[in-house]
Amino acid sequence: MNVTSSPDSKAAVPRFPAELIDSTPFLLKRLGFAVKEQAMEAYERFGLNPTHHAVLAVLDEGTRETQGAIADALGYDRGQLVGLLDELEERALVERRRDPSDRRRQHVQLTPAGRRTLTRLRAVAQELENSFLAALSAEERAGLHTTLRRLAEQHLPRCAVGSPNAR
Repeated sequence: MNVTSSPDSKAAVPRFPAELIDSTPFLLKRLGFAVKEQAMEAYERFGLNPTHHAVLAVLDEGTRETQGAIADALGYDRGQLVGLLDELEERALVERRRDPSDRRRQHVQLTPAGRRTLTRLRAVAQELENSFLAALSAEERAGLHTTLRRLAEQHLPRCAVGSPNAR
């Protein structure tokens, strides 16, 4: 069994089999797990998580303000979104109002506290990205992002250049 160790580690960490390390999808999956874990820890400082950040970011665009439109934009289950909005509303980060023309519909908007929190969460996301990609030069980061964006456009329709929320 292969192991890696550093002078600071007390116990050797078992390595994945070489066959797996040579697999790009395997590395993407494992890196995804690692960045998700780091993100959850980073956002926890604010009592929030990356899904809350996503909801606030959608609202900040100002183009989707109904609960259904927000859920659709993020690919979230509408029931899941209701729970997220409940949490954000409890913290006074968003405000919901009934649509006077359709009582079943809720309009959602950021509050001033929500905008301030979003600014802080963006800084957290940037710190996380800088930390996670610290081993790469600025040029390598840009190349990685370009490559991942191309893959995302192929496999994730919400990331496609022609999608309504593309920049």
